[in-house]
Amino acid sequence: MVKREYEFWFCTGSQDLYGEECLRNVAEHSKIIVEKLNESGVLPYKIVWKPTLITNELIRKTFNEANLDSKCAGVITWMHTFSPAKSWILGLQEYRKPLLHLHTQFNEEIPYDSIDMDFMNENQSAHGDREYGHIVSRMGIERKIVVGHWSDPVVADKIAGWMRTAIGIVESSHIRVMRVADNMRNVAVTEGDKVEAQIKFGWEVDTYPVNEIVESVEAVSESDINALVDEYYEKYDILLEGRDPEEFKKHVAVQAGIEIGFERFLEEKNYQAIVTHFGDLGGLKQLPGLAIQRLMEKGYGFGAEGDWKVAAMVRLMKIMTEDMKDKKGTSMLEDYTYNLVKGKEGILQAHMLEICPSISDGPISIKCQPLSMGQREDPARLVFTSKEGTGIATSLIDLGNRFRLIINEVDCKKVEKPMPHLPVATNFWTPKPDMYTGAEAWIMAGGAHHTAFTYDLTADQMGDWARAMGIEAVYIDGDTKIRDFRRDLMLGEIFYR
Repeated sequence: MVKREYEFWFCTGSQDLYGEECLRNVAEHSKIIVEKLNESGVLPYKIVWKPTLITNELIRKTFNEANLDSKCAGVITWMHTFSPAKSWILGLQEYRKPLLHLHTQFNEEIPYDSIDMDFMNENQSAHGDREYGHIVSRMGIERKIVVGHWSDPVVADKIAGWMRTAIGIVESSHIRVMRVADNMRNVAVTEGDKVEAQIKFGWEVDTYPVNEIVESVEAVSESDINALVDEYYEKYDILLEGRDPEEFKKHVAVQAGIEIGFERFLEEKNYQAIVTHFGDLGGLKQLPGLAIQRLMEKGYGFGAEGDWKVAAMVRLMKIMTEDMKDKKGTSMLEDYTYNLVKGKEGILQAHMLEICPSISDGPISIKCQPLSMGQREDPARLVFTSKEGTGIATSLIDLGNRFRLIINEVDCKKVEKPMPHLPVATNFWTPKPDMYTGAEAWIMAGGAHHTAFTYDLTADQMGDWARAMGIEAVYIDGDTKIRDFRRDLMLGEIFYR
């Protein structure tokens, strides 16, 4: 995960009708807002103040400079006074990055004892922001609107959340997914239109023969493998479970070679996400397990059985949550089996091997167990249980003529009893609003069995990302009712066709 030094521009709208003193105050006020927001400690990225925009030419020039500046990840706009909206048309037409409309004003309270017309003319965001908002809506431009006083911590939190979404929008065009072999044969939901995905999201999805990456694995030196195995043994609990220690270590060493070889290949070819398929392993001695888990923890996206959409979404979420304080983790997961005991309902999430340890809670162990799929030697894998708390499970599906992002809020819990014979990492959650409504809505919307899951983003953030990409977002949450949900899907069919 290589962090880019992004920033966001703060552009204040006004015009010269009220004279130079008013414009000086406008500039001073917007500088104070930028300064205080940057000092709040809440924002993940810096806001950069820009001179007040009062003419067509300056607005257009500023927006095009934002387009060309690789550090600029988005623009925050605010109309301090009245800014005639036709002045913004050309700039908005040519602008190509995320946009936030901050509807605020400099003063928090009406100055009852001193207010006069000069004050009214200078402090009329209630007027100016409506004029600006009208033209943005008329032009059909997607943007985030945040309403409230700039000193309110809630406002800063909303701006911070949008910033992470904006990074996801900008970084989406830098995601490149390497497919090792192809999708699991005869599976529908893991496939999709890769060309349309590149048009919509900017993702590059390429396929490599499995044995081309095997060559990279085989080129890893024994000394590099031994050094990484030593790191494993220092970092994780080793659960031999009756296996010979030397034989166990040899199996672990295979995964170390795969991790190093895969990572070198990904770096050389400039890919940030990877998919594998247990039916096409070529010369690999084991299905990549521990190796993939470690790569995900480093920031790579992953999708099982060739699921490139999940791989890209996991990578996207890891970018959006980068450097987040107290983050709890992001991973690919799969709906495996239900608990349908009344009052204890939930879905056990797991996969054959490849769950990211960033979502773990407590000790992480290495196990080496047989795997019926793949017809290779017993793969080593990291085993753990996951954190409690609220998260979101997302599924990006291709409906043939368009994409849909399904977003389900879930409550992650501890399982009622240990599962000593299950040699994989797990998560256990109950979908909102409840097990039965959540599952019915998910299936009705066409959700996949693989999900891109995170504790650290909200449904609103992912919905904002979907809208910026021009695709449908559907929400399954505490307010979901099946009759309303079915109607929303029908409306989506009309709107997004």
